[in-house]
Amino acid sequence: MKPRLQIYGVVFTTLLAAGPVAAADSSAAATPGTILATPLEKTGGYVKLGFDRLAAFPLNVPDYDPAAKPGATPPSIDGQIPDVIRKLDGQKVVVTGFMQPVRMDGESVAECMLSSGPAQCCYSVPLNVNEWVVVKMKPGANMPVIMDVPVVIYGTLRVHGQFENGYLTAIYTLDGERMEQVKAPTP
Repeated sequence: MKPRLQIYGVVFTTLLAAGPVAAADSSAAATPGTILATPLEKTGGYVKLGFDRLAAFPLNVPDYDPAAKPGATPPSIDGQIPDVIRKLDGQKVVVTGFMQPVRMDGESVAECMLSSGPAQCCYSVPLNVNEWVVVKMKPGANMPVIMDVPVVIYGTLRVHGQFENGYLTAIYTLDGERMEQVKAPTP
């Protein structure tokens, strides 16, 4: 197993949704259909996305294929992703979630997983593949390690099933531009 894939495996199995980091337009009584049908809000030219929307649909992950050869065409998962989500591919978005660093560049995070809840232990229920975003920061973007509190990441979203060595590793990637820490509301 490649080192990066091993890190992803550890991250995937240790992340747990401790409660969704939702967009401002969601409510506790919302159904997946109403969440997906809710108009998207923009802020500063970026579409605001929450994990309530990104994870609002069931996804049947294909089984691991031990015979998968590098460069072979992987099975398609894109047909399971709703059109309203696939249309976000290539758009500038802002996503709020919890950071789990995967690759560092000195003191800066170069790549991380962004999920709906903080990391938990390896005995927790693993997240579904539509409950995390792989964030790859642009070179030179300074992203400090901030864990266990929500962060906001701006960038360009990619929506497409990605496979490594026979495993589905992601359906969302974000070409990250910048990050901010979530500010506590003032009373």
